Amino acid sequence: MRDRFCNRHVIDVDTGQVVCSSGDGALRSNAIGSCIVVAAYDHSNKRGGLAHILLPDSAPANEKVKTKYAADAIDMMIGELDRAGTDIQDIEVCLVGAGNVLEKSDDTICEKNIASVRRLLKERNIPVRKSVLGGTKRKFLYMDIESGRIYYSEDGGEEKLLWEPEKEK
Repeated sequence: MRDRFCNRHVIDVDTGQVVCSSGDGALRSNAIGSCIVVAAYDHSNKRGGLAHILLPDSAPANEKVKTKYAADAIDMMIGELDRAGTDIQDIEVCLVGAGNVLEKSDDTICEKNIASVRRLLKERNIPVRKSVLGGTKRKFLYMDIESGRIYYSEDGGEEKLLWEPEKEK
């Protein structure tokens, strides 16, 4: 995939990380397999965040990296956006990932991740605008913070626009 943000500051968000930003940069998550990346955007304040989630539900008490888990990562992302001045009612999200890239017939983590993330967002009244979930290909996600546009590709193929906030309003 060509890097559309080559002249901008790009922040890579790896597995278990939550990153929020504003301005003219970009957020990027690469090689998304069974994980789900929650891409949150506040159009009115031009703030965005990515949570690269590995596992469903909440982290056990002894877990060192709690943001690998859906509930902890989503709560951290919402908290960071809130502290930056975003009203939770202004947050809209897109979801990318949950692919069974190893093509295991007995793999259930993808379905558990999808169910957990969707449930947690519904409980918080955060709408999911678009999603690309499932399949067997690795996915890649880019968010342009200034415009809110979210792009994705599968297996490094053609880059596609997933969502553009102003077209949804």
